[in-house]
Amino acid sequence: MKVLKLSAQGLPQSWISLEQAVIHYAAEEVRWEVGERVATFRGGHNAITGEQSIIHISSIVGTKGVPDINPFDLRPGLTNSKLFVRDRNVCAYCGNHFHEEHLTREHIIPYAQGGVDGWMNVVTACKSCNHRKAARTPEQAHMPLLYTPYVPSLWEDFILRNRRILADQMEFLMAHLPKTSRLYA
Repeated sequence: MKVLKLSAQGLPQSWISLEQAVIHYAAEEVRWEVGERVATFRGGHNAITGEQSIIHISSIVGTKGVPDINPFDLRPGLTNSKLFVRDRNVCAYCGNHFHEEHLTREHIIPYAQGGVDGWMNVVTACKSCNHRKAARTPEQAHMPLLYTPYVPSLWEDFILRNRRILADQMEFLMAHLPKTSRLYA
């Protein structure tokens, strides 16, 4: 289970473990929290009062500090698993839905023709369509794209990189997605 760590302003920073969340709570770096309580950690007893230390962890925490980055300048890292989720496991050429093991990262403009490995030049393709298209552009192969590629937003990237998102975390992230996102059901 991961906790969604946000800046104090509410911008996603990272997915952190429960243990990392405890450190933020213990260091009094948590400014605010939302979502469900996902864990409770019990520490030692105070020698003077006899009171036991208890830290309750919420699924979403806002921490102190201002990030040194402009979140709108970030380009999420490209991985096959994130690409396939962005494209909903649908082949950009035949339109069929496949399991991940039957999909490939397909370069719209192939490397052989100067194409790059970036979000705007890749789509999800089944192995059969990828093989049929080969080192040609969609136009050269007479295989038109059924959808266009796009660079995921910061919010989409946080959804794309975690497979076990709790319902309240998903609700929080989905509320910030661009209206054009393919991640809407």
